[in-house]
Amino acid sequence: MSDKKDTVLVHVNVEITADALKAIVENTKKLYGKDKDGFYHIDTASKVGEMISLFLLERDFESFAKDLKNYKK
Repeated sequence: MSDKKDTVLVHVNVEITADALKAIVENTKKLYGKDKDGFYHIDTASKVGEMISLFLLERDFESFAKDLKNYKK
C-alpha cells in the first residue's frame, strides 16, 4: 500500500455506514465496468479494504494510534 513505510495486512471487522459501502461498490463498478457478457469481475470486499487502508494512511492513523488519549477503557 505504501512505498514509504512498512505495513502489515490485518484482517479486522470494521463498522462503516451502509451509504459508504454502497458508494464503494457503485464507484468500483463504474471504474471497472462489465465484461462482454455483462458481468462484473471485481472483488468489492478487497476494494473496501483498500479504501480504508488509503484513508488511514493519508490521515496519519499511526500518530492517532500512538496517542494514549485515543484509547477507551
